[in-house]
Amino acid sequence: MGISRDSRHKRAATGAKRAQFRKKRKFELGRQGANTKIGTKRIHAVRTRGGNVKYRALRIETGNFSWASEGISRKTRVSGVVYHPSNNELVRTNTLTKSAIVQIDATPFKQYFEQHYGVTLGKKTKAAEEEVKKSNKLQRKLAARAGDAKIEPAVSSQFGSGKLYACISSRPGQSGRCDGYILEGEELAFYLRRLTAKK
Repeated sequence: MGISRDSRHKRAATGAKRAQFRKKRKFELGRQGANTKIGTKRIHAVRTRGGNVKYRALRIETGNFSWASEGISRKTRVSGVVYHPSNNELVRTNTLTKSAIVQIDATPFKQYFEQHYGVTLGKKTKAAEEEVKKSNKLQRKLAARAGDAKIEPAVSSQFGSGKLYACISSRPGQSGRCDGYILEGEELAFYLRRLTAKK
């Protein structure tokens, strides 16, 4: 049968069946969904119209996630899908698509914050407790930045668990990448409400 993206096979708004005046066309073709899962990287190249290439991520486990309020991005691991606006089935099967809300590893962002501001977020590990000797120049630099080390409580509390909520903004089934951004502000509050309502 084949997957088709045409609308000629659909009924008219009145419910009338449309006459078939031509067969299917190559430019109307559709392909099977990628259903990208979390796992060791597996990406297939698909030749598309005009000799272009799409990268179909069948499995992927890392992505580049940005932290907008800090203006940085870091490569980190994706640990699981927690919410999906279109379909709960995608949460159950851990399928990565655009706009899926996932949990990512907080370590790279925690390390950045510690290096940049000299402030440890979340639980203190034994390694962190052992005070590292800092030069006077570094201490002055960190002291100057200390005033900017503001982070909203909803994000700060997530660092304790070592996982952050993020939204995927790339299309893994089209670009072969799983990139996104950390949720903050009203958007984070909205999805936290959705997550608690679901439970």
